[in-house]
Amino acid sequence: MTSKNLKNKVAAVTGAGGTLCSEMALSLAEQGVKVALIGRDLNKLLPVEEQIRSAGGTAISVSADVSNQQKVAEAQAKIKKELGICEILINGAGGNQSDAITTINEFEEQELDNSDAEFRGFFNLDMQKFQSVIQVNTMGTVIPSFVFGQDMARTKHGCIINIASMNSFRPLSRVAAYGIAKAGIANFTQWLAAYLAPANIRVNAIAPGFFLNERSKKLLLTPEGYSSRGSNIMQHTPMRRFGEATELIGCMNWLINDEAAGFVTGTVIPIDGGFLASSGV
Repeated sequence: MTSKNLKNKVAAVTGAGGTLCSEMALSLAEQGVKVALIGRDLNKLLPVEEQIRSAGGTAISVSADVSNQQKVAEAQAKIKKELGICEILINGAGGNQSDAITTINEFEEQELDNSDAEFRGFFNLDMQKFQSVIQVNTMGTVIPSFVFGQDMARTKHGCIINIASMNSFRPLSRVAAYGIAKAGIANFTQWLAAYLAPANIRVNAIAPGFFLNERSKKLLLTPEGYSSRGSNIMQHTPMRRFGEATELIGCMNWLINDEAAGFVTGTVIPIDGGFLASSGV
């Protein structure tokens, strides 16, 4: 599904250098949307910009830390000047850090001894890294919504899509900080949807299941096939495979389509190959 009325609209996509959001940005550009690619690392954004421009689309790359209000405001001013007022916001920036992830699934006495840096239980995690994961995922969604949403509220029109997770619905082992953040994204999506409804701004979230990127490949795959964690995921995924980034596009296109989804707001939509439907039993 695509919209007939997207040509020359402006979209801001945070985390646009990543596997999932770069695909979203490319799809938006193919439909005639002028796309602002936002991320901390321009080197990740520029190849996406070049791909869009080579296909005849319009895109600019803007470096910004989405958890920093001033930097996001500066990015918004640049985008507004070069492309126009943003009508679509995809909040995809976020991620995890290895030092905030446990290497075990349940408590072991060894974690009370901090001597082994490679062994991480809850009690010997780096709390600053733990807090950083929560900060970038939560405030990295709140702040862009706060900054870009103001113009949407003035024009009484807009669409915000947040990127949630399976962690938004249930806790997953090892990733407590990321889980806290993504559960918060689901709650914030619903709160913001209700709050902005009088301004005719729809707010929804897409919750991807397990999709591979360069970081997750190292955790979930081995030269022989799946790692133990990858195998566990497959056992709980009825479709028995990882998702492809292009498989998020249909949902995105539906949510930004004012004709097809004009009465849809406050939803968190899983795209997960059946993961949430399967207890594994």
